[in-house]
Amino acid sequence: MRRARRSKVDAFIVMDVMEAARRAEEAGRRIIHMEVGQPGTPAPAGARAALAAAMEAGALGYTVALGLPELRARIARHYREWYGVDLDPARVVITPGSSGAFILAFTALFDAGDRVGIGAPGYPSYRQILRALDLVPVDIETSAENRLQPVPGDLADRDLAGLLVASPGNPSGTMLDRGRLAALIGATQQAGGQFISDEIYHGLHYEARAVSALEITDDCYVINSFSKYFSMTGWRIGWMVVPEDHVRTIERLAQNLFICPPHASQIAALAAMDCHEELEANRAVYARNRALMLEGLPKAGFDRIAPPDGAFYVYADVRHLTDDSRALAAEILERAGVAVTPGLDFDPGRGAGTLRFSYARATADIEEGLARLAAFMAAR
Repeated sequence: MRRARRSKVDAFIVMDVMEAARRAEEAGRRIIHMEVGQPGTPAPAGARAALAAAMEAGALGYTVALGLPELRARIARHYREWYGVDLDPARVVITPGSSGAFILAFTALFDAGDRVGIGAPGYPSYRQILRALDLVPVDIETSAENRLQPVPGDLADRDLAGLLVASPGNPSGTMLDRGRLAALIGATQQAGGQFISDEIYHGLHYEARAVSALEITDDCYVINSFSKYFSMTGWRIGWMVVPEDHVRTIERLAQNLFICPPHASQIAALAAMDCHEELEANRAVYARNRALMLEGLPKAGFDRIAPPDGAFYVYADVRHLTDDSRALAAEILERAGVAVTPGLDFDPGRGAGTLRFSYARATADIEEGLARLAAFMAAR
């Protein structure tokens, strides 16, 4: 059968690395996982208990397309508690993960052929979802001087219909402060573009907290998820906040594309939002892991890094070691038993000279992984 041109998206390389690691484990090897951005902890205990009770109480069927009203209200309260923003719950849309939110946002905001700016390095699925929707991803090559984040001058003469920014970023973990975020929003809007803020790693900060775009403007889309801070990757539940006059547009799209988000995941997510003590304990583990990585990676020879402000990644320039990061990642997996992600996923132009290291797993794994990396580099 014929395959559409827009179906020809690139593979998500980190998933290929995960599969190679799985095969190694199946063969009996112990692999240290630094490749995937997935917490090593389960959903909070309160979330699991709430779902168990709900399953005993009755059937879990369709919800309304925009999500459970009580979850939307709790997320609105979350913005008041975390950011001091008074948010109408009607503007909150529950989605099947942040991935579902990106599909809804791109479909609502852009027409086929529109050019959408994304920072490079950046989350690879932005690029592939845009392509699958007949949109044109425009890579904005960021610099170490700007902490691998776009700046207003990067937007000039690009004819962009919109800009998508992540802070903290993936793979860099770097953040935009209020002034820099406001400048990017202003430059995008002045050029007539739509601004989308990916805030999926909010809550995972280690010094200053992350700034939400909603602290600056209501004229934007904000996307978040329960996957990272709330430790619920496999539950596939996220949310977005949209301007009031966009709610009905998103609702119509959501009704037809997804019917509704998973009911079970919504119940668990609502309870997770009040599991503060457990979630903060997880963040403390990441903070410890981050300190270990920032000390251990340079000692092992991976010393060209942008120190992360948030998330749970370190992005390393390895051009002094290789011009083929995919081959180097494969060598590290084979010889050291550590799975890491080649930068090609995040930056097609320069990713052959970079690696991403995740520190989302248990501290003991991070310590062992760093020791293995040091031994590998010493023997290389």
